[in-house]
Amino acid sequence: MGWGDIYRRRIRVFTMAIVIYLDYKGVQQREKWTSKSRQAAMWEKAHERNAKRVLNLIIEMEGLWVKLGQYMSTRADVLPAAYIRLLKQLQDSLPPRPLEEVYGTIQKEMGKSMDELFADFVNEPLATASIAQVHRATLLNGQEVVIKVQHDGIKTVILEDLKNAKSIVDWIAWAEPQYNFNPMIDEWCKEAPKELDFNLEAENTRTVATNLGCRNQYDGNMSANRVDVLIPNVIQSTEKVLVLEYMDGIRLNDLDSLEAFGVNKQKIVEEITRAYAHQIYVDGFFNGDPHPGNFLVSKESPHRPILLDFGLTKKLSSTIKQALAKMFLASAEGDHVALLSAFAEMGLKLRLDIPEQAMEVTTVFFRSTTPANEYHKTMKSLADQRDKNMKVIQEKMNLDKKEMKRFNPVDAFPGDIVIFGRVLNLLRGLSSTMNVRIVYMDIMRPFAESVLSGYISRGPSVNDRWIFDSPVHSEVESKLRQLLIEMGNNDKILGIQVCAYKDGEVIIDTAAGVLGKYDPRPVKPDSLFPVFSVTKGITAGMIHWMVDNGKLNLEENVANIWPAFGSNGKETIKVHHVLNHTSGLHNAMGNITEQDPLLLFDWDGCLNRISESVPETEPGKEQFYHYLSFGWLCGGIIEHASGEKFQEILEEAIIRPLHIEGELYVGIPPGVESRLAALTVDTDDLSKLSALSNRSDLPSTFQPQQIAQMATTLPIVFNTLNVRRAIIPAANGHVSARALARYYAALADGGKIPPPHSSASKPLLGSHPHIPKLTSSQKTPRKRKCIGRKKATMPAVSTNKSYEKVSSYDDLEADVGSNTNRESSSSDDTSTSRIDNNLRTPVAGKVYRNPRIIDEFLGAGDYENLALKNGSFGLGFKRFTSKDGSSIALGHSGMGGSTGFCDVTNKFSIAVTLNKMSFGGVTGKIVQLVCSELNIPVPDDFLRFAVEQRGEDAQLQMGRPMIN
Repeated sequence: MGWGDIYRRRIRVFTMAIVIYLDYKGVQQREKWTSKSRQAAMWEKAHERNAKRVLNLIIEMEGLWVKLGQYMSTRADVLPAAYIRLLKQLQDSLPPRPLEEVYGTIQKEMGKSMDELFADFVNEPLATASIAQVHRATLLNGQEVVIKVQHDGIKTVILEDLKNAKSIVDWIAWAEPQYNFNPMIDEWCKEAPKELDFNLEAENTRTVATNLGCRNQYDGNMSANRVDVLIPNVIQSTEKVLVLEYMDGIRLNDLDSLEAFGVNKQKIVEEITRAYAHQIYVDGFFNGDPHPGNFLVSKESPHRPILLDFGLTKKLSSTIKQALAKMFLASAEGDHVALLSAFAEMGLKLRLDIPEQAMEVTTVFFRSTTPANEYHKTMKSLADQRDKNMKVIQEKMNLDKKEMKRFNPVDAFPGDIVIFGRVLNLLRGLSSTMNVRIVYMDIMRPFAESVLSGYISRGPSVNDRWIFDSPVHSEVESKLRQLLIEMGNNDKILGIQVCAYKDGEVIIDTAAGVLGKYDPRPVKPDSLFPVFSVTKGITAGMIHWMVDNGKLNLEENVANIWPAFGSNGKETIKVHHVLNHTSGLHNAMGNITEQDPLLLFDWDGCLNRISESVPETEPGKEQFYHYLSFGWLCGGIIEHASGEKFQEILEEAIIRPLHIEGELYVGIPPGVESRLAALTVDTDDLSKLSALSNRSDLPSTFQPQQIAQMATTLPIVFNTLNVRRAIIPAANGHVSARALARYYAALADGGKIPPPHSSASKPLLGSHPHIPKLTSSQKTPRKRKCIGRKKATMPAVSTNKSYEKVSSYDDLEADVGSNTNRESSSSDDTSTSRIDNNLRTPVAGKVYRNPRIIDEFLGAGDYENLALKNGSFGLGFKRFTSKDGSSIALGHSGMGGSTGFCDVTNKFSIAVTLNKMSFGGVTGKIVQLVCSELNIPVPDDFLRFAVEQRGEDAQLQMGRPMIN
């Protein structure tokens, strides 16, 4: 091909594009002056006219443009019928090449004459396509075969057309950056030349046939991931000639014959889709060119698809294969975190953070197919969705129209998924052509699940890296790891972290398992787990920090701090009532997900809902677990008392002092998605829970039956990114076990900050520089004036120093020194004011300065009048008791089994985070083992799970699952 031919081809293509463009623009103008009754006919004529132009041009040009025409001919879901009807001729009905050329190629490639090769050769080709044509023949041994013969000189044409296409795409990307198709054309330039080597196609054919387990005889096996298709055997091959077994079949575009043979078109397309799902997700090796011309249907019953032409195939790495499977399943589950993780693993980078839009686009990508007669509706829906998405991007990026026109939201597009996307579109077009509806989510799901389960199901018994590779800190940690392996082999653990401190030193820091049901990446020490109500212990700690810093008084009316709260009978509710779960607002947010699920994400909306709520019991009289309302009650108090945002106080009070940056969040910021664990449910535990009777200590909206129902939906809801990013101070903590254990290690020592976390834990705790991005919906409340209000942070101190071993006044005085700038106070509050002013002076190395802080946490000693006697909760923390009563422990567990607590007497703390939600069994056994090995009393909350129970004992065990 000379330069003259090259330029002639380019000029013809550009000229035709301009002609078609101007034709359609003219129709648009005429439409304004045409009656509605005639508009449809006018557009049909335009489509017919331009489809003929495109067909004639492609037949003239051949080469790569035939491939483009074949692709267009399959998109009955998005192209007018005239294009589909005319362009489908390109699937196998191009003008044949002269027989002299065909004979010459065969004899040159095979090294023998036609008579030496065939007993019979049919001159009329079965099909003629872009690269080759196919003839039927009989070998000398009598075997029926087909001969695929490459067109003479087609290699030069294809390679030149690829260069031309690349030039056109480069120009489009420069002129219209939002239409940058370079990743696609680059991948095509890399893969298309492979079709020109029939030796490679022969090997591909054998590989796919082996992978799919093709059988000539139907065996009746119809399991979810069984594939029942036929692929011809390869007889012989050279670079330009391929000899295959002949299979008598009906073309997919021969709808009359399909009907005459009684072929179930729905079943055939479903089987083809299954075959491709197997190739992509299971094998990672798939045919990239599934247009109708590459399929037949066997004439004998049961009718089975026959797969042809494996010239354009794509091999995926294990990483990409897993990422594609995860992307599919994330779309099916609505799991934003898994979706963004999949994007990162496959190398797809976005320029902006709009996970909801990414999910919408992916869901559209995997949407069910639509018949050809619905293409107008489909196109309008896709166009409307695109306009909506672009408007969101424009608003988020604050771009004008000119800037928006040049904005491309994709920063990096991996070539590996280009052919994958092409295959999905071709299959969608095939379904539309056959006028059937295919639900990708149903058909492909078993295959996507199987590829990930192949990695995830490799538990401890077959995966020597199931326990994350980190040093063992103690003998008890060695024994713990053996227990985790045992429970992992019994399918009770998916992913888990356990960390423990004793006397300020790390004795356990273990991570094991995988991040999610569809995420085979290993759990690491810095992975982030959703811990539900464990978050309450963190939120309570923030309230006590504010009390400790003189910004809040436990006995103050909430309405004094938060004026909008003082309505509907809530005027007498005090801060300590909220912490003690005795405010009477236990059901205040109970039906939030039913009435208005979006309210969960609206911080101000939730605070308003709390402000408008009505107490059900008199404050301080009855203790009912405030499972959701607790968080927003505390959050509102924190913000209105401090004049700062909830997240700012969290950083100041807990994260920075303990140096746990990047590993403790209430509502995650953008940028940490790759470290998030995804939730799933232990269905065995769930079935036991749903059978339990009601509990008197729980609100009416939070009984075992409701909890069981909630647990089935929680993973789906809390795996979505918009929920994970919401600030829900009662239930949306995302932490690592080592950050949580360090927090409780500080609490166990009266607020004293432990020495730095073990340097053996990699990456180092606190090494993540990420600073939470505060949500724009949070408005900073005005800081209230403190003048004239009671400043006491605790009742007057008596001589009963119940926790003298934790700290003493002498220790406090040594730390803070004398304070000569004490504020004046009323005569009846002298002692309280003295302590308050001392506590406001910063103390190096401490989170809390109050020497009675443990009593404050528990609602004991000097604080016992602020908590309900014999109640299970102190002031924000669960009181953990042991049978012998020899130690004092406090903490908080969450639905699903995660927990954090400390034993003050023994200066011990432990945190367990897990993503397979059970109701105490796994955590109970872990706590029992660790405490027993250290000779520390096991809290009753965990002791009942230490051994497997049977019969009535089992009901007793499950009667009080860890749901706090």
